[in-house]
Amino acid sequence: MLVAMYGIIGELSHPGAIVPGIVGVIALIVVLYMAAILPVNLAGVLLILLALGLFIAELFIPSYGALSIGGIAAFLIGALMLFNRAAPSFRLSLTFIIPAAVVTAAFFLFVIGAGLRAQLRPVRVGLETLVGKTTTASTAIDRQGGKVFVDGEIWKAVSETPVTSGETVEIVGFEGLTLKVKPKLTNTGA
Repeated sequence: MLVAMYGIIGELSHPGAIVPGIVGVIALIVVLYMAAILPVNLAGVLLILLALGLFIAELFIPSYGALSIGGIAAFLIGALMLFNRAAPSFRLSLTFIIPAAVVTAAFFLFVIGAGLRAQLRPVRVGLETLVGKTTTASTAIDRQGGKVFVDGEIWKAVSETPVTSGETVEIVGFEGLTLKVKPKLTNTGA
């Protein structure tokens, strides 16, 4: 059942990977076959399916781990209730349930933790990374325009204060693909 859960979640979180989806569907069919043969408790199956739904929802809804915690609890309770207790030979041992719940919890906490860390990182690409950088004016820059060379590229730039060629400027913003610059004041230490 865990293989089915992880395979389906893997395919939903990485569409087109194909292998996790195939493995998950095959494992799901084996689980359905097992449910037809063994005395399975419907409440346990529903709790495990609820856990699967909560884990999948965690991938798409920013709940900061609340859905995963609910999924882990539903999985643990569902695994304990999975088989009908009337037949003692069909009980699922805690030595299987506890490690499965711990591995599932660790996996989702890692995934959620990685997602949160990625969202909190500063911007690394795009025009936003240019703001605050200093460079040298390649041509004279005024309100009509001019050129600067930044990060290996020549950019069109405008400035409210006229800048001469070779003067150091600071990038203060952008509009479209035109950088807004201002002269960089140098501290002479007088």
